[in-house]
Amino acid sequence: MQTFLATCIVAGTPLLFAIIGEIMTERSGSLNLGVEGMMLLGAVAGFVTAMSTKNPGLALLGAALAGAGGALIYAILTVTFRANQTVTGLTLTIFGTGVTSFIGQPLLGSTIPSEVSAFFAKRALPLLSDLPFIGRILFRQDVFVYFGYALCIVSAVYLYRTRPGLNLIAVGENTAAADASGIRVDAYKYAHILAGGALCGLGGAYLSIVRIPIWQVDVVAGRGWIAVALVIFASWNPLKAFFAAMLFGGLSILGLRLQAMGLSFSQYLVDMVPYLATIVIVILSTRKDGKGNLGPANMSRPYFREDR
Repeated sequence: MQTFLATCIVAGTPLLFAIIGEIMTERSGSLNLGVEGMMLLGAVAGFVTAMSTKNPGLALLGAALAGAGGALIYAILTVTFRANQTVTGLTLTIFGTGVTSFIGQPLLGSTIPSEVSAFFAKRALPLLSDLPFIGRILFRQDVFVYFGYALCIVSAVYLYRTRPGLNLIAVGENTAAADASGIRVDAYKYAHILAGGALCGLGGAYLSIVRIPIWQVDVVAGRGWIAVALVIFASWNPLKAFFAAMLFGGLSILGLRLQAMGLSFSQYLVDMVPYLATIVIVILSTRKDGKGNLGPANMSRPYFREDR
């Protein structure tokens, strides 16, 4: 059981980065459906940078910049030019898929340099890894996973305990009122859309550099779409995002667990489970009562200051 739960953590980490990235974006009042595209851009940029430099830090930087670059396109179109957010996000996914296929085609079968793989090898944290039961699950992971833990805590503190975070929530809830109170609405939107894109890019890089260190076609495999849905399941809360990511990480490796137990199921049916569960959870989440289960009030609405 401990081994399975530890593997759920690994499988859920790319989802965690993408979910928190989308939470930051949606908290600013922007609905970016291009998470899949930004994860793909981060995956290929991180892989190419790792192959070229053999430097793990530069690989992560390249992935974050690629994800942020995709988000910048979205931000310019939706914030500055007030384009339709849904269409722009879908276009970003198509763009990211195309660019990744073009750049990644010559890389098929290539593996990450050993210097980079060694950096992301699993390391036990002193004392914490010796804790009963949870030590082996949570604290015998790679540095990327530990970064994910820190990201959850820092994001929650930022959103609910700092002035910029509360300003961000205000922008998403009532953009006109936030603007009238002196908050620089466009600056907040740009900053958090870019930050969200960078986190999505890092989520993609985890897949291509750590989880599957051999380049393959469609390495993200729909996780971006699942992340968008899990933002609703997590109620736009970074701490809840951790449990949502780990749950769906477990569902994604369910087939391997069943095989290890000697149970035989159609692989196609098992592969459907995370996506079917996503649909069910979205339906149940949207039927719940209470303001906490609703997204930011002004999400996906273009803001025209002249109409204030």
